[in-house]
Amino acid sequence: MRLTAAALCIGLATCATAQETKIVGIGAATCARFNAQVAEAPASERDYLAWAQGFMSGALMRAPPGVDEGLDLLPPTLPLPDQAAFLRSFCREHPEQDYMDAVRALYHRLRGAAL
Repeated sequence: MRLTAAALCIGLATCATAQETKIVGIGAATCARFNAQVAEAPASERDYLAWAQGFMSGALMRAPPGVDEGLDLLPPTLPLPDQAAFLRSFCREHPEQDYMDAVRALYHRLRGAAL
């Protein structure tokens, strides 16, 4: 068990030092694609939002000790509908950026809300 945990830690440390990360899944789409898909099929926004929650949870789990500890990804001051509105607004204003950039901006907003 300890050997497996040590191997996992080494693997994560190696990944953290990589210069380039390939993001996969629905969140790898551009904001322009997100805008078009949600306009065509509004229910698809749930898929994007689920990806965003998973992405932010993964970022929180990989954060080094002392960074973002106790960060609430679903605070009462920014409930899920407001987070979805934030992502829609970001992508409407920045169609040339990636949806992941919108999620990163949301994560930073949540960090600011925790202060």
